[in-house]
Amino acid sequence: MGFGGVSLWQLLIVLVIVILLFGTKKIKSLGSDLGSAIKGFKSSVSDEKTNIESKPSDDADFEKSENPDKVNKKD
Repeated sequence: MGFGGVSLWQLLIVLVIVILLFGTKKIKSLGSDLGSAIKGFKSSVSDEKTNIESKPSDDADFEKSENPDKVNKKD
């Protein structure tokens, strides 16, 4: 028994059928397109995290201050 009731032989048969239907060139181009899409998604997520971390918050002075009475208050 393999993955969730699917045996290794059944997976191999499905793989052979997919290769016969689409061909290796089509599968290779599909894989490279999917890989570049995932890479672009990861880079945009990491860029967004750095933008959020570098953006100062309104309460940054208050959080860093040991004595809240000495914080410059806006009038």
